[in-house]
Amino acid sequence: MTRAERRSLLTLGVLALGGHFLLAARGAADVAPGAVTLLDPAGDGDPLAHRDSAAALAAPLGATERVDIDRAGVAELQRLPGVGPALAKRIVADRERRGAFGGTAGLDRVAGVGPAMLAKLAPHLSFSGPTADAGGVVTAAGFDPNRAGVAEWDALPGIGPTRAKAIVAFRDSAGPFRRLDDLRRVPGLPASVLRGLAAHLQLP
Repeated sequence: MTRAERRSLLTLGVLALGGHFLLAARGAADVAPGAVTLLDPAGDGDPLAHRDSAAALAAPLGATERVDIDRAGVAELQRLPGVGPALAKRIVADRERRGAFGGTAGLDRVAGVGPAMLAKLAPHLSFSGPTADAGGVVTAAGFDPNRAGVAEWDALPGIGPTRAKAIVAFRDSAGPFRRLDDLRRVPGLPASVLRGLAAHLQLP
């Protein structure tokens, strides 16, 4: 390599290095000294929004604030007094498996929720689901046999998941139930179970 070629390469290297520092200095000019660079708040996954949401979920309940126990997730349930992660998960799991609680009587079916806990929670709760009796069973006031899904039927005494699926499948194929006797046509539903259902159904 000749002296002229080495000089040319050296010149190109100096120019490239100078351009790099110039771009870095220009980008830093808009940032205050010691400032932390955040993601663009307008972009997807806004970190400021996530921060505010996390702060809201971590804050204690206000004097008049209530939590809808029939809709709240695990994080929101933990804002309730005495409810930790384990109990919050049990509440959500029970609700997903057996349907809405509808009232403090329905919430009492969750393991770890007793009279003392209910008394502490009651002022902070609201219920958007149908009402339930003392056994956590949906009552006639809120149970519509022609709208109820598998989870709601499963919560009734003597039903269980298999019979609940059979009832919903029969209703979907044969049409709505108009009388209690219509349920006798559902395969696998004995008369003894039907007698127990009479108090829970809005059917003549």
